[in-house]
Amino acid sequence: MAEAGRDDEVDVLILGAGSGGYACALRAAQLGLSVALVEESKLGGTCLHVGCIPTKALLHAAEVADATREAESFGVLAKFDGIDAAGVRSYADGVVSRLHKGLTGLIKSRGIRVVEGRGRLTGPRQITVDGPDGQVVLTGRNVVLATGSAPRLIPGIEVDGTRVLTSDDALRLDSVPGSVIVLGGGVIGCEFASVWRSFGAEVTIVEALPRLLPPEDAASSATLERAFRKRGITARTGTSVESVRTEADGVVVTLSDESELRADLLLVAVGRGPRTEGLGYEDHGVTLDRGFVTVDDHCRTGADGLWAVGDIVPGLQLAHRGFQQGIFVAEQIGGLSPQPIDERGIPRVTYSRPEVASVGLTEEQAKEEYGDQGVTTLTYDLGGNGKSQILKTQGFVKLVRQVDGPVVGVHLVGERVGELIGEAQLIYGWEAHPDDVAPLVHAHPTQNEALGEAFLALAGKPLHAHS
Repeated sequence: MAEAGRDDEVDVLILGAGSGGYACALRAAQLGLSVALVEESKLGGTCLHVGCIPTKALLHAAEVADATREAESFGVLAKFDGIDAAGVRSYADGVVSRLHKGLTGLIKSRGIRVVEGRGRLTGPRQITVDGPDGQVVLTGRNVVLATGSAPRLIPGIEVDGTRVLTSDDALRLDSVPGSVIVLGGGVIGCEFASVWRSFGAEVTIVEALPRLLPPEDAASSATLERAFRKRGITARTGTSVESVRTEADGVVVTLSDESELRADLLLVAVGRGPRTEGLGYEDHGVTLDRGFVTVDDHCRTGADGLWAVGDIVPGLQLAHRGFQQGIFVAEQIGGLSPQPIDERGIPRVTYSRPEVASVGLTEEQAKEEYGDQGVTTLTYDLGGNGKSQILKTQGFVKLVRQVDGPVVGVHLVGERVGELIGEAQLIYGWEAHPDDVAPLVHAHPTQNEALGEAFLALAGKPLHAHS
């Protein structure tokens, strides 16, 4: 084992090289600060290796499978022969590998020191790393905690990686299951349910809350549930799991209503928990609340020079949120005065079929804030949108507006609507009134026109049918 020693102090010392950590490192280096980045696995973290990128690659493969099945309805003769699970995995691994190679080169080109190994906070400005070359002690004038998250487990349900899986396990499957029970109707559960159904599996989602995607607008949840039902995906909402039993040929799940479900596999997809345990945080002035690091709106922990970003911070566990927080912290350390991030303005997308996307407040949240009479809504059906008809997708654009004020929420359901959320985010961040957006010209035929039509209607001059 190498002798422990103290390296020269850097301006920014970052624990964790996921979306938040590497974004912080890149921006800090860009500002001329010296940076060290500690990572026990691979640069890119959960998002790149077992999260956003590989799951969206699977979802694209699923889209190709569905397009092949349905090709005849577009006048194209094609035959669907099945799914080569190893081929799908190879495709996804290739995407991850290319992005990882690019990120590694970028980090190196910026002069950022990468220290491989498991790090822990051993002083207010100190991280001790146990790595392949022994123990290294690093110090920084600023320390940024960015240790991310891991799949959340349920007491009493044993994950074995064979019959009972986490999302990490599901990405490594070398075959398509005949049937799957998905425990959890949030983003992860709905995305995997969508993939497996497209691949040909029988899928049942079990969600303890009354609807799928509980944080989304109720109208979005209802539309997704109808679309899933049409696709043959069963959703058992308002139901919890009492027990799980594995057998030689599958898994048996007993629900709270005493009914039983049988399938080849069970996916436990009940969210992700923060990676903070055993890392020395509380020993050095960091306050934890149910494992999450407590910070102010500037990502400061309360201990001088100690910051936290990403999934360990309470709020939306999204890669793009962590990425932006990393930049935000680097700019503060670099002497700039960036504006705090508006958590409500962070776009949210579930990449299922159909997709669900949103930014801002749901109708219910808006009514809680402004009162029942202080909110108006408008829903524009994608049936009136030419490109959506070409794609044969159904769904809507829903606008939530403060009466005589700006639009405070935009909600979309339909294939590819995740690509519309950028404009929706700008509208929300602009605090735009309907009359501000209605004059904007949208290219035809695009799904973006659906946003334009919705705002025309909300401004009192609808040109096509809306509800």
